[in-house]
Amino acid sequence: MTTFLYDGSFDGLFTAIFEVFEYRYQDVEIRNRESFVQENMFAEIHEVITQQEKSERVLNKLEKSIGKSGINDLLKVYLSEDEKLEQLILSVVKQSVKFPEENVLKNFANDEILKIAKICKSVSRERHRMTAFVRFEKMQDDIYFAKIDPDFNVLPLIRKHFKDRYADQKWMIYDLRRHYGLFYDLENCDFFYPDEKLDLNQYQQKFHEEEKKYQTLWQSYFIKTNIKERKNTKLHIQHVPKRYWKYLTEKW
Repeated sequence: MTTFLYDGSFDGLFTAIFEVFEYRYQDVEIRNRESFVQENMFAEIHEVITQQEKSERVLNKLEKSIGKSGINDLLKVYLSEDEKLEQLILSVVKQSVKFPEENVLKNFANDEILKIAKICKSVSRERHRMTAFVRFEKMQDDIYFAKIDPDFNVLPLIRKHFKDRYADQKWMIYDLRRHYGLFYDLENCDFFYPDEKLDLNQYQQKFHEEEKKYQTLWQSYFIKTNIKERKNTKLHIQHVPKRYWKYLTEKW
């Protein structure tokens, strides 16, 4: 077996897939270079250099078979960070080459396709919850800041939602688990990659005075409007799972 090592990027993955077909490899695995540990020193390694042109050629041809929605599904698989994501996506490409007139993502009798459908459902659910439960906090520099810790790497999937919804204010969303974020400056909405992890203690010291007052007021309001006799914890958790409470000011 030949191991293809790529840089972990979406374009890098599809560059690797292009080269699988370009060099007519049969027995291959594609691995993220960053997390790869070589166990067999005699194993054949193929180093992939990301080339957007090669990536786009695969994606454009694939889109003719599975459509834009299918490409979006593969993006969700990639963002799921599933340990088998490379092989799942490679399998879809191979099946699409074999059956170019079919949308292979509709073949739920195939175990890999069924797994992809389940992954997409989970990622979509997480995306929806991030748009619902993210809370912004006003900082001293008048930028609204939100921290998230999603199970999947959904930041690229919520980018448009927040850009459209909060187009009139500067904001940042930071992924605590993956240590990168989004910054919107009223014109551009770009990813940023800080050199150091976010220091939560230092971060809280930079709250705007208005934010501190708002949080105190909101917590007081929540306590006073909460009717103990109507408390239904089970139903509440169904709508707002506990792992999202850390985003909600009223739960602190």
